[in-house]
Amino acid sequence: MMIDTQLVPRGIKQKEVLHAMFTVPRHIFVEDGLYSQAYSDFPLPIGEKQTISQPYMVALMTESLGLTGREKVLEIGTGSGYQTAILSFLAEKIYSIERIPTIASRARKTLDALHCSNVIVRVGDGTLGWPEEAPFDAIIAAAGSPRVPSAYMDQLRAGGRLIMPVGAEDSQELIRITKKENNIVREVLGGCRFVKLIGKDGWQ
Repeated sequence: MMIDTQLVPRGIKQKEVLHAMFTVPRHIFVEDGLYSQAYSDFPLPIGEKQTISQPYMVALMTESLGLTGREKVLEIGTGSGYQTAILSFLAEKIYSIERIPTIASRARKTLDALHCSNVIVRVGDGTLGWPEEAPFDAIIAAAGSPRVPSAYMDQLRAGGRLIMPVGAEDSQELIRITKKENNIVREVLGGCRFVKLIGKDGWQ
């Protein structure tokens, strides 16, 4: 139902993304009391004032990266681990950063239960990226920032794609940046609202 009524009618077309969204059980990433709402198209709380993104936004951001299965991906904001699990089906290796230790630990356990062995999760300041593992073929941030942290552009491989929300605290634009050899291409994919990206090069 989630695929047929929420994702396909709103333009999600990549069959690999739809397959991943069909395969990963979203209900195991939310609290027991929210199981009945797990496949509805809106964010849900996961504790610590954080949320699991609505399914459509997860699908849109994932599809916009244009993954082929061979990429090395940096994810900022592990959260529940749901987006991470979707990415694990579509890329070769996922490096995911979460700033809240309890949320990172819970996500790791859920990802392990799903045998997502190509995912590494660590606790840290996501605005700084993961320099020792750079460059990345794709970067995805599930938190809104007043600007694109400079570390992301430095750590993105030429030809790579970055997608993240940028704007004010209460509303942002979802942007995609493609890094070319001599320039960058910046596209706005629509309006959105995410939790704040907290860190040295984000919100304080």
